[in-house]
Amino acid sequence: MRFTGKHAIITGGGSGIGAALCRALDRAGAQVVCTDIDEAAAGAVVSTLSPRARAARLDVTDAAAVQGVVDDVVARTGRLDLIFNNAGIVWGGDTELLTLDQWNAIIDINLRGVVHGVAAAYPQMLRQGHGHIVNTASMAGLTAAGQVTSYVATKHAVVGLSMALRSEAVPRGVGVLVVCPAAVETPILDKGAVGGFVGRDYFLQTQGGRAYDADRLARDTLRAVERNKAILVKPTVAQAQWWFARLAPGLMNRMAMRFVTGQRTRQVDRYPSSAADTG
Repeated sequence: MRFTGKHAIITGGGSGIGAALCRALDRAGAQVVCTDIDEAAAGAVVSTLSPRARAARLDVTDAAAVQGVVDDVVARTGRLDLIFNNAGIVWGGDTELLTLDQWNAIIDINLRGVVHGVAAAYPQMLRQGHGHIVNTASMAGLTAAGQVTSYVATKHAVVGLSMALRSEAVPRGVGVLVVCPAAVETPILDKGAVGGFVGRDYFLQTQGGRAYDADRLARDTLRAVERNKAILVKPTVAQAQWWFARLAPGLMNRMAMRFVTGQRTRQVDRYPSSAADTG
């Protein structure tokens, strides 16, 4: 795929990976629709792009609203070439501290948000005979460790959805890619803490203390779309962890137990008042 003149929708485009995807697509010549529940953030991203780009407010938990954005692009241009189902949140902390409202919120955004994007875009892509669906998951969708249980659950679901859909879609002319990065330098590293959880410390511990650059991941993603890859895992250390988890799942689980125990100990040391919450 060449991106010049292609029409693309990006959800969660107001920051992080979504904003980086908007920049990469715009540089590649695509017509970008940057959407975010924070319309001002989407507008700020678009203000740095070419005049081709435009911003729109979008709550991905609202299926009708997602359909409306897809329908608007098709009405304007006659087609939709790419959709990037990227919007997501994270909750970090011991699982017993999560409320049902928090569980419902992360399922609604991370999973149903992707479902809504697929349900809106995929039938149109089948009708036109081409298109590409890109779903942002995570290494948390390929491996599993505690204290991000709800995030792991939703990202595993996104990986499964993507791989299953790809087996139907590719023979019919529609590509599907699932993106599974380890920690990326985005605002999500500093959000969603429950109890004494410190997301930046937790996620960076798995890759030598350095987060992957969001713009680099966006460039990686566009190359993976061009090559019609099924799955993108970055950085290299994450690829090694994924293979290790597949080859030795029991050992990987024991390592995850030690990792989580160490994280909880550091959290209690850092925030003594949270000791009762974290057990």
